[in-house]
Parts: sequence; C-alpha cells; structure tokens
Amino acid sequence: MKEVIVTDEWLDLVDENDKIIGKERRSFVYRNCLSNFRVVNLFIMNAMGELWIPRRSAEKRIFPLCLDVSMGGHVESGEDYETALVREANEELNLDVNIKDIQCIARLTPSSHGVSAFMKVYEMRMDTVPEYNGCDFTEYYWLCPSEVLKRIVAGERAKNDLPKLVNILYPHA
Repeated sequence: MKEVIVTDEWLDLVDENDKIIGKERRSFVYRNCLSNFRVVNLFIMNAMGELWIPRRSAEKRIFPLCLDVSMGGHVESGEDYETALVREANEELNLDVNIKDIQCIARLTPSSHGVSAFMKVYEMRMDTVPEYNGCDFTEYYWLCPSEVLKRIVAGERAKNDLPKLVNILYPHA
C-alpha cells in the first residue's frame, strides 16, 4: 500500500463565471465552507452501462468509507481542469489517460446545480477494473446509476455530490 501523504495544496478561487480571482490553501477553503474552487470528477462506465463506484478509504479526511465517483480531485492552483484530470487519474487509478479518450459530459456550478464546487465531469468507457490506489479506495462495485441511488436511499453513505451527479447526468439510466 502506498504511503499516505497529507498536503495542504493551493487551490484557485474563482468568481461566478469560473474566472480565477485568487488562491487559498485547501484547509482554509474547507474550514470556511467555500464553494468557489475547482474540482474534476470522472465516471468510468462499462459496456453494460454500469458505473465503477469505489468506496473511499477510512484514512480520507472527508467522507471516509463513503461511496464516491470513479475518480475525483481538486484542480490545484495554476492547473486547468484537463491537467488535473490527467494527474488525478494517474494518482488514484494508476491510469495514464489520454484526454481524447475521455468525454466531458458536464460543467457544473454550486449556484446552478447545488454541487460542492465548480466542476467538470468526465466519462470514460472501460470494462476492466483500474489498478486503483489502496490509499484512496478500499473496494468497488459495478452499478447501474439507479442502483447507486437505491443504495444511497437505503442508507449507504456516499460523498455528497455523488447522488447529485448521478441524478443530473444519468436521469434515465
């Protein structure tokens, strides 16, 4: 298992149009319940229309042992969404992704969609389980979108944005 390294990275702060207006440490952003920072999320979908849904490790600072999107992470200060996506996919899933193989399926904002941050959400088609980082995830499930929501309604703990994203992006699945 990889060593857990806790960092307090710098995040760009953005205005309502997603334009950078400053930067602040991640700890400050969370301590002050800010939502004007950027994140990336990725859903891996297989040929059967199932999403690869991992469970976060117990060591995670926020939402430990909760169900999560296939991959998610902060856009660090100075990065764009795509650079963060490539970096996070490598860190969390040991995937060397080519941005051309991944489709951006949504650009969401806290004010318009009720999500935790400004985010771009991507989708990747893949039928194999990624070699995920054991420091990030403990187990996983292949679930159709409706099954994800049923588990959460039944009491399964999940990262706050997961049911919102599934409802927004896969409403008829």
